[in-house]
Amino acid sequence: MAKLDKTNALRILDRDKIPYETLSYPPADEHLDGVSVAALLGESAQRVFKTLVLLGDDRQHYVCVIPAANELDLKAAAALFGVKSLRMVQVSELKDLTGYVRGGCSPIGMKKAFATVLDASELAQPYILVSGGRIGLQVKIKPADLCAACQARYGQICR
Repeated sequence: MAKLDKTNALRILDRDKIPYETLSYPPADEHLDGVSVAALLGESAQRVFKTLVLLGDDRQHYVCVIPAANELDLKAAAALFGVKSLRMVQVSELKDLTGYVRGGCSPIGMKKAFATVLDASELAQPYILVSGGRIGLQVKIKPADLCAACQARYGQICR
């Protein structure tokens, strides 16, 4: 078995002694959404979470982590962050801003620590999956451990 090249997300989990498992799926020629990733891994779409990076009207960046099948409620997220409005960052900005690419953006180990909210639906799950920092790599982790790893808080941020 080949040794896994560690991403920044995995190095942080190891450094902080946070337990996790890695799961991989074959990267596709085109972008796969989180629901497709869940199907490839044989998981519920409610356990596979996507990481969204946003820009507030205050010119600060924010991160929301929500189930792959759900939509972000921008107004609820803005209220939790204490800003008037939020918008998604452009895909072209993602790598320079976070160090990660679309489809491989992990809430753990971004270039800079951004205020992060995890959807409260995570609390109902014994474990969730988030990107491990590269396309084709997922991290299986307990919600509380993810919260600690990215210094996040919980909130109702889905429609």
